[in-house]
Amino acid sequence: MNANPTLGPVILDIIGLELTPDDIQRLQHPAVGGVILFTRNYASYDQIQRLIQQIRALRDPPLLITIDQEGGRVQRFRQAFTRLPAAAKILRHYHQNRSQAQAACRETGWLMAAELRCVGVDLSFAPVLDIDYGVSQVIGDRAFGQTPQQVSELAHAWMLGARQAGMASVGKHFPGHGAVAADSHTDQPIDERELATILLDIQPFQYLINDGLDAIMPAHIVYPQCDAQLAGFSPFWLQTLLRRQLGFQGVIFSDDLNMDATITEGDHGARAKAALQAGCDSILVCNNPNAADQILDSLDNPPISHAKLTRLYAHPWSLNRAQLEAHPRWRRAVDLVEKILQ
Repeated sequence: MNANPTLGPVILDIIGLELTPDDIQRLQHPAVGGVILFTRNYASYDQIQRLIQQIRALRDPPLLITIDQEGGRVQRFRQAFTRLPAAAKILRHYHQNRSQAQAACRETGWLMAAELRCVGVDLSFAPVLDIDYGVSQVIGDRAFGQTPQQVSELAHAWMLGARQAGMASVGKHFPGHGAVAADSHTDQPIDERELATILLDIQPFQYLINDGLDAIMPAHIVYPQCDAQLAGFSPFWLQTLLRRQLGFQGVIFSDDLNMDATITEGDHGARAKAALQAGCDSILVCNNPNAADQILDSLDNPPISHAKLTRLYAHPWSLNRAQLEAHPRWRRAVDLVEKILQ
């Protein structure tokens, strides 16, 4: 184990089903604070448990283990995990009955988090707090609803369920991705709305912040009526609005710095520095080992994210998979999501 008393700001991915020498070298870099896992890293339940244990053994304190496990289109671990519904399906299943949908969201959030805790994952980058305006295909059914109130109430219930399983939550994509058609993975989205209108999209973020939302991920979108920079590189959005006006005290994660929308910020090293200077506490770089190396090389004296990132470790978890499946709440939650998916 490499004893390094701090965690750096960079969240990296790894190449495959087991750690390579290059993976190990990167993960031991002092600028690294965590790992994000993808479908390509998963072959079986036992394999992913071993891999996570190996990652944890590399550093002291251990790296934060993260994933995107929203449900629907965005669920990285599937085999031996319960298939989770897309967020939008929940309210539709209950015919717009928000009270019933809230209860289902709470159980779905708990189920997601409980199953991930059994293999050692700390954090899922969820819930989506964007509003579905029928415009953005990349958001679409990932959104809990079509109004600020729907999204606020249902995502809050989802967050409470995850919290009951000992997992923190990450609200995304601040200040709102639902009103633009372009996909920031492959394009440069521009949202021409004025701040007064965008404040409606911010309501779900404020709602969850008021109950202790642990982390937020900004959108790779430009809102030119408010600021000329992408939100994730904007002191206006991250410091003036999110920190000062909304009072957010948790962790700000950048979205993936390898996405095409970030090209305007320069090479990957420049993107990393710009995001950190703008107010991000932690930055993600995915699916590009060369970009990861460039970022690590650029951070000769990396800022320390230890204090904030360690707040996101999942709480201690005592159940293995067999014990979880014997738990009455697990059985009820599985039955519930299966009905939603019918």
